[in-house]
Amino acid sequence: MMVTTFGLGLLRPAPGTWGSMPSVVLAGVLMAAGAAPDGTIVNWLIYNGVLAAVMVVFSAACIRYGDAAEAKFGKKDPGQICADETAGQCLALMFLPLHAVATPTNAVATLVLAFVVFRIMDIVKPWPAGRLQSVPGGWGVLLDDLAAGVLAALVVQLVTRTAL
Repeated sequence: MMVTTFGLGLLRPAPGTWGSMPSVVLAGVLMAAGAAPDGTIVNWLIYNGVLAAVMVVFSAACIRYGDAAEAKFGKKDPGQICADETAGQCLALMFLPLHAVATPTNAVATLVLAFVVFRIMDIVKPWPAGRLQSVPGGWGVLLDDLAAGVLAALVVQLVTRTAL
């Protein structure tokens, strides 16, 4: 159940998109609840700590159950496995600069930006993400999405630090 992000990977179309959404919604809820990375160390730790914990839990699910899920669904990195998208999306949302969440408009723009850029990176799989997908088993399911998350995070950081 964890590898499908509680069944979201079974939704059609675009199961990877469905699997990315929980991380974005969680980040938005944290921001709305006052735990945005707003310059205070406590809020920064809560926000990034929660996203890091989600990333670790869903990464572990991919590693632990990825082989079995691939066997069940009959192909390498099947769409039903979307815990990798849940984990990778967390990376694109972490370590945001203060002004990325300074206003509700900036926060929403940052959430949308992180979501869209991660989905593009996950679909296009620029180097090294595409190569990492060939790693066998659960690690191969996961690593390409973590690489896409890092690439998306770089874009989000660049845009939020220069355009917002």
